Amino acid sequence: MIIKSAEILCVGTEILIGDIVNTNAAYISAQLSELGISQYYQSAIGDNSERLEHCIKQALSRCDLLIITGGLGPTYDDLTKETVAKLAGVRMVTHKPSLERIKSFFESRNLTMTGNNAKQAMMPVGATVFENSCGTAPGMALEISASRFDDGSEDIYHAAESSVRTIILLPGPPHEMKAMFEDQVKPYLATRSDEILLSKNIMLFGISESAAEYVLSDMMLMSSNPTIAPYCGDGEVRLRVTARAKTPEVCEKKCAKAIEQILHTSVSDYFYGINTSLEKAVVTEACKLGLHVTTAESCTGGLTAGAITAVPGSSAVFDGGVVTYSNDMKKKLLGVRDETLRDFGAVSPETAGEMALGALELTGADISVSVTGIAGPGGGSEEKPVGLVYIAVASKAGLTNHPSHPVLCHPSASVCSHFTSDNTDITVLRCQFSDSRERVRTLSVKSALAALLSALRLAGTRKKH
Repeated sequence: MIIKSAEILCVGTEILIGDIVNTNAAYISAQLSELGISQYYQSAIGDNSERLEHCIKQALSRCDLLIITGGLGPTYDDLTKETVAKLAGVRMVTHKPSLERIKSFFESRNLTMTGNNAKQAMMPVGATVFENSCGTAPGMALEISASRFDDGSEDIYHAAESSVRTIILLPGPPHEMKAMFEDQVKPYLATRSDEILLSKNIMLFGISESAAEYVLSDMMLMSSNPTIAPYCGDGEVRLRVTARAKTPEVCEKKCAKAIEQILHTSVSDYFYGINTSLEKAVVTEACKLGLHVTTAESCTGGLTAGAITAVPGSSAVFDGGVVTYSNDMKKKLLGVRDETLRDFGAVSPETAGEMALGALELTGADISVSVTGIAGPGGGSEEKPVGLVYIAVASKAGLTNHPSHPVLCHPSASVCSHFTSDNTDITVLRCQFSDSRERVRTLSVKSALAALLSALRLAGTRKKH
């Protein structure tokens, strides 16, 4: 049986009331796309058997595959398997291998297994059981005749030729669900799909979604395979290029051709990588060039350094950074001058430049980035409003000195000064962000990483020459 369309149903009252974020649906959606299985609906439902039964019937009247997460545990309100068995018209039996695994799970941890845990080993007759390598609740797949769910409608998304519906049940905890999907569900579904989807994400920084769409609108409208779709993030735009074909090789070729066409337009000025992030791009570029980077932060409180060190392998290019929240620490650790702070203030291009210079001298890195600003909600003035942030990049003389070189920066940012001090080239950006304190800090970090990446790229260009 070839599966053409799928739906996702996530069970758990905790999802509906906002206690947890439903990351399972996002993960499964991405996996289905890779398998070439389309989906047009997603739902979340509380722990109620009547409503669950209704949702399952509705979903299976219009799709070939329904993936349900949650409700497989040992407690009284975990009723997903029982509801599916009732709808399929089959009885529940003990799956002995699962029961033994559950017992072993408790024994290996010197825990007492209460009787209700055996409930997790009960399975509908005819189910394909998926072992849980990270927990106790196994998953399952069950194929059911489509006639049990045909409501007579003619949904335009429904693969009408399919006479069988497949239900897959997965545990709710994300780490259990992901391991089960990768190891067992994905191979199970791969044999039931005749095409695959492959997506490549073109990452842009410093351009709005509407501006990118304006440049690429004709290409987006004319391109059906691959498709091109823009998505907006914090100061970023992601262009998702998705191809459909029988093999990964054909998909790769289709995506490569579209990406080449896109990067021949003006959006290439904002391009920083494929399937990456700003922090990963910084680490990759620094490793490629054999250069060390460092950070000096005030209003972002170490978030820029945290983003860099979250990337595996960053220790090869990042020895450390400095957080100087107070003026006193700016003077003591980074050598910012008293007169600079007195005459211009902590939030100024002069202070940002001296912070970046001090970080280079302190760590011996090749390139540094500094951030100082007013994150809010208080502390602003008419002259220096909340959201005003200065970002400086400093590098050893001759490494990146080129004031006309394009700098990746937020649309609200601009280069406000460029100078040389103590045999060091310094470029300062003035940014004016808006919205909440959290958003100002997030955009500041992204802008700092983008400025650092720009400097690394220029250093790479100079090395080639």
